[in-house]
Amino acid sequence: MTGERKVTITAIAREAGVSVPTVSRVVNGRSDVAPETRARVEELLRQYGYRRRTSAPGDRAALLDLVFNDLDSPWAVEIIRGVEEVAHAAGVGTVVSAIHDRAGAARQWMTNLRARASDGVILVTSALEPVLHKELHRLGVPIVVVDPAGSPALNAPTIGATNWAGGLAATEHLLELGHRRIGFISGPPRLLCSRARLDGYRAALESAGIPVDESLLAPGDFYHEAGVAGCERLLALADPPTAIFASNDQMAMGAIEALRRRGLRVPQDVSIVGFDDLPEMRWSAPPLTTVRQPLAEMGKVAARTVLRQARGKEIDSPRVELATELVVRASTAPPPGHDGSPAVAAAVVPAEAREGEGATEGA
Repeated sequence: MTGERKVTITAIAREAGVSVPTVSRVVNGRSDVAPETRARVEELLRQYGYRRRTSAPGDRAALLDLVFNDLDSPWAVEIIRGVEEVAHAAGVGTVVSAIHDRAGAARQWMTNLRARASDGVILVTSALEPVLHKELHRLGVPIVVVDPAGSPALNAPTIGATNWAGGLAATEHLLELGHRRIGFISGPPRLLCSRARLDGYRAALESAGIPVDESLLAPGDFYHEAGVAGCERLLALADPPTAIFASNDQMAMGAIEALRRRGLRVPQDVSIVGFDDLPEMRWSAPPLTTVRQPLAEMGKVAARTVLRQARGKEIDSPRVELATELVVRASTAPPPGHDGSPAVAAAVVPAEAREGEGATEGA
């Protein structure tokens, strides 16, 4: 470092061999720092001419990094909205990045992070290489993980939702309506949230005494096209499902599109349940029954948690799970035949052969 360059708390922490929160405590006049450590940090602050902010003790972090695998999802927008609300209220800037699970992109992000000396990082379902894990720890930047991809490798606080309970509630809802052939379109198996939703689905069926039919499980990746493909795969079965639980809203809308292409109606022919409750789902046709995941609130909790760390404060819990809630709308109903209407197996024919019948209400 040189005196001509604007020195940052992160740079001071790196040279002193301590964490960013420790330097923050010294800068803000906190007493909970060992005398030897305080002296070493104070000397570096003087040496490099660090200018303390003029606001009161306990001042805020100045910049947060918010990192996604990708940004082409309304799910990501909801997380950003929550983080931004808290950051804006705290006078903190937010840098949003997408690394697309590519090592090169992740390394470039790390280079940029070092250059701008962010005061905290929020990782959203992002898997980083072990070498980048080590570099984050070396920099001493506070980290929070939202919806961890796997077992947390960063020894960092995590923010998630009750995905198992949500999967259970969605499947129980369909069982209560009378469905027994319930298809499931899964998310990426590498993600904990995907596996938890599938486990909830399995648990509901087993509790009802219904064996899990593996042929009713279709792979997915949380994108619309996977919902189309998964639904087509399920409808091709000799005994297709009367209901489908898609493990996110985008795939649920893809499933509805696949049904529409075949001239099938939702929910008269096939019921559909999603997961997330994105804002537009209440305006879809038909309005989607789905499991509400508090995405914006997850972003808010993540931002509050990383800001507390950046200020050198203790956090409430290393693992937070926010409650999910089933939202019942018009895309679910009793199965065909349950009220005397024709069974779905007889309806799975090309749309042109179904003259005079209505198609699915738009995707």
